[in-house]
Amino acid sequence: MMETETTGLTFGDVAGQTAAKRHLVGLMLADRLPHALMLAGPSGAGKMALALALSRSLLCQRPTAEGEPCGCCPGCRMTAGWTHPDLHFSFPVIKKKSTDQPLSDDYLAQWRGMLADGPYFTQADWLGRLGGEKEQMQHFVGEADSLQQKLSLRSSQGGRRVVVMWLPERMGEATANKLLKLVEEPPSGTHFLLLSDEPDRVLGTIQSRTQRLQVPPLGEEDVAQTLVQRYGTEAGEAARIGHLAQGSMTRALALMRGQEGTEAEWLELFKQLMRTAYGRQIKEMRAWADTAAALGRERQRSLLQYCQRMVRESFILNFRQPKRLNYLSVDEQVFLSRFAPFVHERNVIGITRLLDEAERDIEQNVNARMVMTDVVMRLTVLLLTKGY
Repeated sequence: MMETETTGLTFGDVAGQTAAKRHLVGLMLADRLPHALMLAGPSGAGKMALALALSRSLLCQRPTAEGEPCGCCPGCRMTAGWTHPDLHFSFPVIKKKSTDQPLSDDYLAQWRGMLADGPYFTQADWLGRLGGEKEQMQHFVGEADSLQQKLSLRSSQGGRRVVVMWLPERMGEATANKLLKLVEEPPSGTHFLLLSDEPDRVLGTIQSRTQRLQVPPLGEEDVAQTLVQRYGTEAGEAARIGHLAQGSMTRALALMRGQEGTEAEWLELFKQLMRTAYGRQIKEMRAWADTAAALGRERQRSLLQYCQRMVRESFILNFRQPKRLNYLSVDEQVFLSRFAPFVHERNVIGITRLLDEAERDIEQNVNARMVMTDVVMRLTVLLLTKGY
């Protein structure tokens, strides 16, 4: 199918983030934008949307006084998949075989398809596009050489060039070291925009060469307003989703479309984990560990993160404060209203630390079955601890 030209994203299309937009536009108009900028913040806050809007304004030959692209020059005309000769993308990918050394370019078709659907997506969404839900994605060493080769060529429009690098925390030390010089001293007129969900995991050598801009979670009102204005959502429903989204436009869109399949799966596994651990059902405990170990490392991390969130929500429920402090779906509310008393001041820290350590071990390639077995066995003690 032939891609059609589109006007593309502008700052005005980015949900919320008024302060971040104002800051970026100010730097650009004053010609003070750093050559390497890291947009850091939680998934779904709009880092990709900001980066795409900024890229288009940087590539525009006649930006407006407000920093928006003119929409008619060759520099800011894009296709639906953000194809532009002076806009380059770098993103983590997976190996199909152990001997592979894949590059971002090998998955450009999938990436452009993702961007064509919108700038709000998750790591799980991207893994689904790659067809590797059980694989760990990363920036491989050859990525640095590929970028070096692209940036050695002249700009096609005679102006700026932009490299948007998604998830630099997925870069190993060898890759970072090869990329270091390029980020520190890029060719003239080249800007690196690094988008990080977990900036403290980015190697220090890369962090020290970038200027960081924090992109906070979206406000509930910003999410609700976007749903009403751009998707025609009824105001009351938009407000409900805005609260449940917890600052993530990605989650808000999934809730709006009824695409909560993954969280429904995690809730069921969370229920099984807590019930089998509390009941000390050895056979069921082993079965749960085997099920979790078969998920693949990225999904295991996602499950453990979800479990940590449910523990936090359970603890907060015990205070019987207004529901504005809780962020639960109807099904989550039903289960946690009964489960919450088992999470209290004497075990909440221990449970949270256990799940956090398990997530770290999974990331470091510790045997998944051992990690999950350890989680369920140690929970049997923590859940039976009596509160004050």
